[in-house]
Amino acid sequence: MSNSKQFDIVVYGATGFTGRLVAEYLSQQYGNGKTLRWAMAGRSAEKLASVRDEIGAPTDTPLIVANNDDEQAMRSMVQSTKAIITTVGPYMLYGERLVGLCASEGTDYVDLCGEAVWMRKMIDAHENTAKQSGARIVFSCGFDSIPSDLGIFHLQELARQQTGSVCKHVSGRVRAMKGTFSGGTAASIKESIKAAKADPEIFKLAIDPFACVPGFKGVDQPNGDRVYYQEDLDSWVAPFVMAAINTRNVHRSNYLLGHAYGEDFTYDEMMMTGSGEKGEAIANHVAGDKSIAGPDAPKPGEGPSKEERETGFYDILYIGTTQDGGKITVNVKGDRDPGYGSTSKMITESAICLILDATDTAGGIWTTAPAMGNKLIKRLEANAGVTFTQV
Repeated sequence: MSNSKQFDIVVYGATGFTGRLVAEYLSQQYGNGKTLRWAMAGRSAEKLASVRDEIGAPTDTPLIVANNDDEQAMRSMVQSTKAIITTVGPYMLYGERLVGLCASEGTDYVDLCGEAVWMRKMIDAHENTAKQSGARIVFSCGFDSIPSDLGIFHLQELARQQTGSVCKHVSGRVRAMKGTFSGGTAASIKESIKAAKADPEIFKLAIDPFACVPGFKGVDQPNGDRVYYQEDLDSWVAPFVMAAINTRNVHRSNYLLGHAYGEDFTYDEMMMTGSGEKGEAIANHVAGDKSIAGPDAPKPGEGPSKEERETGFYDILYIGTTQDGGKITVNVKGDRDPGYGSTSKMITESAICLILDATDTAGGIWTTAPAMGNKLIKRLEANAGVTFTQV
């Protein structure tokens, strides 16, 4: 990777709600010019300057004006940096040009994408170019899908160490969570639903758990779309809205790791709602809740207050079944709300890990586990308030 780049990281979309949090985290945690050279990018110089001042970033923080419609400006931005952090979604509307430019220019890229069909399109269109240029394109570096992707990666490492083999089945169970999903996530879900309704081929791909694994068809996966009582957890469980993207990324990681979890690996992801009639009622309510795709969902650019972000959290269990029927369980916790506070730290640390720690990762289109694995887990635990613990 060239050391002659002007910047280490450019935050594209720095005037948006999540992009602003990323820039603020970079400024507070890393300064500018000491550990990292970074810049803020967006469509308006005036808005960039305003955000820079609001978040308390140094007045000499570089600002880059680049509009997705202006290919020359976008290419210049991509050429100026080792890595791009982009929070500009929905990615199916605004993401393809940037991925293509990063792939062709050899620039690393991380995003917050939860749009599996679009990700598959990018894999088909740009993976070979990225491999040739050395660009590392890493999708889904936020709440979708780092806890699941790295949680299962860590669990399988423990299984190999403790039993000599991997767990062929893992269940992800959201035990507790406080916070809101981002406006970008809501917008992405809406656009994905719209696209699937309009095109039968997109719908077919959208419901395929192996959508992001071209040419591979694994075994049938558990049904995570129904409400039921899970005896071993003494809790009702309900569908989890992020399962649709998290499961796809976990299966892609397994593929990119050479099917390290097995070609017959199965994974399901659901939300625990408690026991008894109350737990059942909550589970049924969760299953019927479509608000994230409705008119009252958060809009891109909107988000919770600082207090709400800092008092949010998540607590997820990943329960693996060993070859002899035993259990290995990993608990992943985050100390901020999932959609904003934790996500902004996770994507930032992902970009830093990619350029400083995972220098031996080859070009291509990746998920977090095969691209960065334990190096990213170490960074997240040290800096981002995310923990990975065997229980």
